Amino acid sequence: MKNLLPTLAASALIAGLVASSPSAVQAASTFYGIVVHVSTSNIKVQDSRTKQTLSFTIVPKFDQVFSADGKTTYQMSAIKAGQYVGIIYDQKALGVRHADKIYLLNNANQRIGSQ
Repeated sequence: MKNLLPTLAASALIAGLVASSPSAVQAASTFYGIVVHVSTSNIKVQDSRTKQTLSFTIVPKFDQVFSADGKTTYQMSAIKAGQYVGIIYDQKALGVRHADKIYLLNNANQRIGSQ
C-alpha cells in the first residue's frame, strides 16, 4: 500500500494539471459564413471557403444580434437564409455549441448599410 501512495499522488497531480490547463477551458470562438437555416431554437451557418457547416443552439429570448460595428441591435427575425454572419460561440454553459452573439455582415466582412 505504501508503494501505491506516490503513484496515486502523482496521478492526482497530473489529472489536476490537465483539468486546469488552458486547452481544457473552451474559450469563445468566432465562425463566419452564410446562413443556411435559422429558426427560433438554432441557426446553421456554412463557411463558403471550406464548405464546413456548423449548427448553433439559440437560447430562448436571445437578443444578441448586432450590426458589424456592434452599435445597432436587431431582432432575431432580421436574420434570413443567405445572409453573411459572424457568430461568437462557445460550448461551456450548455455543453453544446451555442451562439453568444451574432453579427450581420456583408460578403466583405463589413457592416450592412442602413436597413
